[in-house]
Amino acid sequence: MNYSPPTQEQVLAMRVCAGIEQLAESERFEAATPDMVEAIAEGIGQFAAGEWAPLNRVGDLEGAKLENGVVRLPDGYKEAYDHYVEQGWNSIDGPAAYGGQGLPFTLSCNVLENLGAANMAFNLLPMLSVGSIEALEAHGSQEQKDRYLPKLVSGAWSGTMNLTEPQAGSDVGALRTTAHPIADGEHASKWRIKGQKIYITWGDHELAENIVHLVLARTPDAPEGSRGISLFVVPKYHVKDDGSLGPRNDLRAVSLEHKLGINASPTCVMSYGDNDECIGELVGAENRGLAAMFTMMNNARINVGNQGVQIGERALQQASGYAAERVQSARAGGADKSPVAIVEHPDVRRMLLRMRALTEGARALLYYTAGQVDRGTLGDAAAQARADLCVPMLKAWGTDIGVEVASIGVQVHGGMGFVEETGAAQHYRDARIAPIYEGTNGIQAADLVTRKLGMESGEVLFGLMQEIVRDAGEESTLADLAKACVETGRWMVSEASLDDRLAGSVPFTAMCAVAVAGWQLVRQREALAQEGTGFANRKRATVRFFLNRIAPEASGLSASAKAGAEDLYSLETDTLLG
Repeated sequence: MNYSPPTQEQVLAMRVCAGIEQLAESERFEAATPDMVEAIAEGIGQFAAGEWAPLNRVGDLEGAKLENGVVRLPDGYKEAYDHYVEQGWNSIDGPAAYGGQGLPFTLSCNVLENLGAANMAFNLLPMLSVGSIEALEAHGSQEQKDRYLPKLVSGAWSGTMNLTEPQAGSDVGALRTTAHPIADGEHASKWRIKGQKIYITWGDHELAENIVHLVLARTPDAPEGSRGISLFVVPKYHVKDDGSLGPRNDLRAVSLEHKLGINASPTCVMSYGDNDECIGELVGAENRGLAAMFTMMNNARINVGNQGVQIGERALQQASGYAAERVQSARAGGADKSPVAIVEHPDVRRMLLRMRALTEGARALLYYTAGQVDRGTLGDAAAQARADLCVPMLKAWGTDIGVEVASIGVQVHGGMGFVEETGAAQHYRDARIAPIYEGTNGIQAADLVTRKLGMESGEVLFGLMQEIVRDAGEESTLADLAKACVETGRWMVSEASLDDRLAGSVPFTAMCAVAVAGWQLVRQREALAQEGTGFANRKRATVRFFLNRIAPEASGLSASAKAGAEDLYSLETDTLLG
């Protein structure tokens, strides 16, 4: 099925949830006028639907292939990426000093939302580059910025992040990749990198002219654990002083993972320094690599949360189209016993409304978070704290609902959803990785109940929830949920052990995310209060469904969030494992 950009929904979310019109009042973002915002949303929607969406199915069926040491993509991908770069979509929020348009991060999220809904696997290519730009801008030397950022910002070069190793998994501190200083010769003051990384998204390909790898490695005599990690920029091709490309660096893709989904995204096992000639440059201070990488990871986690919105939207559109066309059985409660389209049956209608409510709720949370990031960029410390608080909610809940919505989409199709020909299964397969990468959702929940809940002794979270209670008005289910978040959060801060907090972290994260999403949906509804359009009426119905069904479900998670860890350890490990 084709992708139809939900531009009206996106513009509403940027206007109401991100507050993009207020952002445009600042000198830095003054170019983000309402006309500009609508033009970008419409333009990227048309581009994504016209050039990237048609490649989604062939990318799933054919996938990326490693042939004679070269990673190849199906026909059409190179041309589509070239057009993406030529039209300037990669540079939307890039720094103006390096050729970017300097627009709000919110608009960059809109670009990625459209591209990812059109083709999630393909969208991982520019998504990782965005994080590379941010990490180098924040931590790179001026020479490194001048050398790498103009090409990364334009999209002519792409970027990756290299953390994971076979023996380390999520424990980044256990990595073994090494970096040794070079004292003299052509590469004096640089480093020789040696090691292997796994699960490197778009680690090798031929679509961009060069690939800029950001690699975590350990220098000689570095402290053990995460305190001894440094960050290095390691290009696929050496870059000469004049900016032109030199010979190939000593790195390669050893193999591609055979995955459940996102088959057109080459997930590489990368080997560095097979011939002891892999050259990299230190980014920032030695042994400060994890802090630098977290700059990139925070951005990436927002963009992965965005993927929940993307796959939810695509699955919703496909399920809606199928439900309108598939005729089966009479409506049980109707007088006419003629067969009807399945959209007329109560349970199918429930499924479609749930898909829509969850997707629009995740979108509202996405753009609220993006707007807080942009305010943080303008120097608003309180907004930056809220952004930091919302990131784990968005990444965890957003990707969980992406999986749920894709699964419901399969259910709407019935048996036809379980066969590959309809394409519904692809959305489910593609969605399943999002709760895993860029820090599993369990890690996100742990981050919320430890680092983020601890901000100002919990007052960042409590202040947000109290604002939701004030704005909820007569919407008792939303107010009750926000109050439950405060009560549970205070228990975690004042009474719970660390194990107790971690044991309840996942349901607590969902509670908080649903509260913020519901709040922002109510604000969208209020913005349309004077409109009688079909769009406004649908929004009212969607918000009502969210408040009547999804918010109460989230409130019910409070008992699980406060259940503690004792029952998790009531069995000896051997007994638990059977």
